[in-house]
Amino acid sequence: MPTSNSNLKETAGVKVLFFSIPNNFLLQLGTGSLLLGLVGGKAVAQAVTAIGQASEEVFRGDRLPVLPFPEAETTSEPSDA
Repeated sequence: MPTSNSNLKETAGVKVLFFSIPNNFLLQLGTGSLLLGLVGGKAVAQAVTAIGQASEEVFRGDRLPVLPFPEAETTSEPSDA
């Protein structure tokens, strides 16, 4: 008795115009693009983190200029003595 798998091997793939693309090739393309996306996403995340840390350096207190504050004028109040 023939199995249904024998027919599946002959017709497996995506037919485009005059040729057929095998499922194995489509799986390889999908796997490669997925891995490239994961590695690229990790690189982008690290770059954004580095930019965030660099921008924090701008707002650190030791890098800001010292601003001259006016001296507080002291007013002498009459004592009740």
